[in-house]
Amino acid sequence: MQEVLVLGAGYAGLKAVRQLQKQKDDFHITLIDRNSYHYEATELHEVAAGSHSRDKISYPILDVINPDKVTFLQDEVVQVDRDAQTVTVKQNGALAYDYLIVSLGFTSETFGIPGAQENALQMVNIDTAEAVHEHILKMMANYRETKDEASLRLLICGAGFTGIELAGAFVDERQRYAELAGVAPEQIEIICVEAANRILPMFDDALAQHGADLLEKLGVNLMLGCTIKDIQSGQVCYAAGSEDSRLHTIAAGTIIWTTGVSGSPVMGQSGFNQRRGRVMVNSDLRDPDHDNVYVIGDVSAFMDTSCNRPFPTTAQIATRMGTHAAKNVLHQLRGEATEDFSYQPLGTVASVGNTRAFGLVGKLPVKSYPASVIKKSIMNKSLLDIGGLKELLAKGRFDLYH
Repeated sequence: MQEVLVLGAGYAGLKAVRQLQKQKDDFHITLIDRNSYHYEATELHEVAAGSHSRDKISYPILDVINPDKVTFLQDEVVQVDRDAQTVTVKQNGALAYDYLIVSLGFTSETFGIPGAQENALQMVNIDTAEAVHEHILKMMANYRETKDEASLRLLICGAGFTGIELAGAFVDERQRYAELAGVAPEQIEIICVEAANRILPMFDDALAQHGADLLEKLGVNLMLGCTIKDIQSGQVCYAAGSEDSRLHTIAAGTIIWTTGVSGSPVMGQSGFNQRRGRVMVNSDLRDPDHDNVYVIGDVSAFMDTSCNRPFPTTAQIATRMGTHAAKNVLHQLRGEATEDFSYQPLGTVASVGNTRAFGLVGKLPVKSYPASVIKKSIMNKSLLDIGGLKELLAKGRFDLYH
């Protein structure tokens, strides 16, 4: 019996497994993930802010796989040996495969900025998102004792998608933070520090400016054109613009790093031809060096021919890649030719709290409350695609009005 090994149960890997397990062909699937659960990575900001619990954005992997077709191993991938066709994992040693789907996800990218790893909170999984919320609660309690105003300051490094959505979630929770600290809501400072002179380059100037104006209207201090140079314990050092050579500092009790991500370090450690943990894949999503290995999700780079740059890593493209990799593995198992992957983004919407959002659906700009309804519809579609109807009904976002 042929063995299909899938590494990672994020959007891409779990979607591939869900597609493959429906088939009657004579093969077996082994799925490896370090966690026993799948989580909606696009909703980590809500856990970090305390808007939702971890249970709201996660569900057990065993709930959505077919045990007659799939073996799930909760384990950590150490190395891939493509020549020997084995994967070494921490607990179970070396596992052999005939076909491999690599979807190992992302890790935080600090770009070598001193102190970013040590002195800023990361937000790359449920545990780190929960740690952000717990730290905020600690800082609010700390203010009651010390009256140190820095404890009331929430500083987000980066105004990309994650940073913007996190700032919006903080706005929604500002009243609760203020009550915990015993202060007025406007005393809770929410700051975004961003090196670029505008936010979200995937949007045109008008839509990006709408987003910036919305954040500022909600009381978020958006510091654009400010390059972070160093993060020390309790403070961020930055340069303001190219003409100002001085370093400025902001003290903050809570500092969260959202500036960038890279693919899993396992890619480099395993000898893949990668850059920042991402492999430039062939047109059918295979590794250029091994025709029985598929690389998808955050560890994959697939070229957008319209701009000659790889598509951004999103849940949307990861899910589509999972479906396509499964289809091509089936083709190979049946002795058929693989098919090229094609991708056209359906749009991108950034939430700014629970009932505000902005973005694009196709090429049409959407704003405010209607955009937030679309955003929740996107979340619900992801739940249905990956987890099925049971998970949608249990975890779906139907809170459209509050």
